[in-house]
Order: sequence, then structure tokens, then C-alpha cells
Amino acid sequence: MRVLAVEDDALLGDAIQAGLKQAGFAVDWVKDGVAAQHALETEPYAAVVLDLGLPRLSGLDVLQRLRARRDATPVLILTARDTVEDRIKGLDAGADDYLVKPFDMGELAARLRALVRRASGEAAPALCNGALALDPASHRVTYQGLSVELSAKEFAVLQALMLNLDYVLTRAQIEAQLYAWGDEIESNTVEVHIHHLRRKLAPELIQTVRGVGYLMPRAQAD
Repeated sequence: MRVLAVEDDALLGDAIQAGLKQAGFAVDWVKDGVAAQHALETEPYAAVVLDLGLPRLSGLDVLQRLRARRDATPVLILTARDTVEDRIKGLDAGADDYLVKPFDMGELAARLRALVRRASGEAAPALCNGALALDPASHRVTYQGLSVELSAKEFAVLQALMLNLDYVLTRAQIEAQLYAWGDEIESNTVEVHIHHLRRKLAPELIQTVRGVGYLMPRAQAD
């Protein structure tokens, strides 16, 4: 999953980027509100980690403009402003969650996973589709009760498909969730990951829609 981190403190921003990457996220990091607004207007993100006290444009303004465009991307406010009034302002402006500095990186990652899960209409912590189960927290995948070893990128592709059951994802949409700015993308990367997933799981789990992309059909209940 690709997320945008908006934080003007260099040390903290670097730590957030590194910590979330270790947790399996692809992370773009910007340091001011104007850059954040531009990124949100041009790139797709599964979620946003947003500081409030930003140069050039405040985090609250970024959030209000995002919601004014009817953009429902989940936003977690991460700030040192810890008064009840500050939290109310942020939530009423359209934030989905609020975490006060200092914070635990594990909690930040867990809250982001929960936001993305809820935005996709999933209530349970693990994503399930028939005999296939994916746990974002433990990075564990099982199929027909057996554990399946996947690379980080294979896991990310599978997660994107499972968050969008019955919807076709283009190669560009999948790549946009796999890679942050500056990551090297090979021309056939998605196809290779899809091939590996079919081999490790089952060929029929992922369908190719010729000329469009890939989808995972929702399993029919027995």
C-alpha cells in the first residue's frame, strides 16, 4: 500500500518513512503543505499521514481542500497539538484518525492498516476470500489452510487485489500502490508478480481482463 507522509521535521519524517517501509508500506514523503496538496492531486494514495504545523500551507488547510474535492482518501493526523479542541477541529475537518506525538511506530502502522481496511469496506483484521486469507499485520498468507511464502511485492499485489474484489485493476493502478517516488519499476514487474502468485496459490484466483488489467473474483459462499 502506498501512503503519503507529510512532515516538516527532517528527523521525524525520515523515521516515519523508514518505519512504514519496514511495515510493508510504499511511502512518499513531503515537507510542506503545498507539496502535499500537489501530491494528493496527482498521485493515488491508500492513506495520508498528515502533520498540522506545516510551512507554506497548514495541514488543516490541506485536509479541508482534500475533502472539498470530495476525495475520501483516509487521513491520519499526526501532531504535537494534543488538546481536545485541536482534535475536534481535525476530526471535524475530515480526518479519520488522530495520533499525538510522540508515538509508537507500530501503532501508527496498525492505525493505517485499519483506516485502509475500513475504507475498502472490510471490518475484519484479515482479508479473506474463500480459502484465501491475508493478514496485513503479520504479513502472513494462507491458502486452503496452508501457509504461503510471498515476497514483499507479491504480498502487496495480492493485498491490492483482495481490497478490490470483483474490480479490475490496471497495471498502472497496481504499480501506483507498489512503488514510492524514486523506486525503480521494470516494465513487466506486475506481470511477473501475478505469474508468481498464480503459481504459488491457484491460477484461477486471479483473472486477466485482456487489454485492461487484473481482478480477483469474490468467492461464492458454499
